Amino acid sequence: MPIVSLNRIERRRVTVFLTCLLVAVFTWLFFALSNTYPYQVKSQINFINPPLNKAYDPLQDDTITLAVEGSGWQLLFSKLKLRPKILDVNLKALNTTNYVTISSQLHEINLQFTESNQKIVSASPDTLFFDFSKRITKRVPIKFLYKIGFKQSYGISNRIKLEPASVMVTGAAEDLKGINFWFTDTLSLRGISESVNTEIGFQKANKNNVDVYPKQVKVRIPVDEFTEKTIDVPLEITNNPGKDIKLIPEKVKITFLTALSNYDRMDRDSLKISVDLDNWYKNKFPQLPVKITRFPAFCKQVKTDPQTVDFLVKE
Repeated sequence: MPIVSLNRIERRRVTVFLTCLLVAVFTWLFFALSNTYPYQVKSQINFINPPLNKAYDPLQDDTITLAVEGSGWQLLFSKLKLRPKILDVNLKALNTTNYVTISSQLHEINLQFTESNQKIVSASPDTLFFDFSKRITKRVPIKFLYKIGFKQSYGISNRIKLEPASVMVTGAAEDLKGINFWFTDTLSLRGISESVNTEIGFQKANKNNVDVYPKQVKVRIPVDEFTEKTIDVPLEITNNPGKDIKLIPEKVKITFLTALSNYDRMDRDSLKISVDLDNWYKNKFPQLPVKITRFPAFCKQVKTDPQTVDFLVKE
């Protein structure tokens, strides 16, 4: 097959032709992608403004198909994704009916997509039906979740305070039957060396028609530096049938970590240590193990010396 040989002028003409062709293609693509095109995406529904005096239960799935108008650029780069991904649907109409329509809310819905320049044209299904039951309210305690890392020798020095300590939960009686407390979101902190005062929200309800009030709780976590303290504590005897018992020694030294703010308040009355004579009567122990029966909160035991004691029974 003969090879076409082009002279310099012909090669220049071919180059100009190919350049013009590429410019024309890119110009066509630019204008084509600037036009709007319809496409379909799936979106999850988030219900807002629920009816006040009745609990609702959706009779269809919480995902609907939306007909969306967007530019060709959005089709190319967004890969048919809706932004935001969750669609807020107003349930105000449920105060008088048992259904809501997406088409009646298109103006409000499209305000959610002004930044992405996407326009919702229609939804399938357009009508969402609901079943109802009477709404009740119950008060449940708050369960505070936290994951806190402290600087060395620091820790929680007293009871964590929540304000309020409980929340009001509203919903259908069947939905609230198994709810006995409500979890907060998890507070995660690291390198803490001072008290924490903050607010944190609550975990989302598993059902759309369950509401929690208030939406946040104030949290105070007392934090202090800890140090060691050693106290001599007299031993007490339990299960003594009236024998004259002499313990050797009669006191034990207990070493524990306590917050600096609580250091002066820690004394022998803060602890109670005993030995059980049943370990001699029933178990025939030659020595009696020491048992701590009262220990101050927010302290950490380091050691007890001795851990067993000798004893004499006086006849």
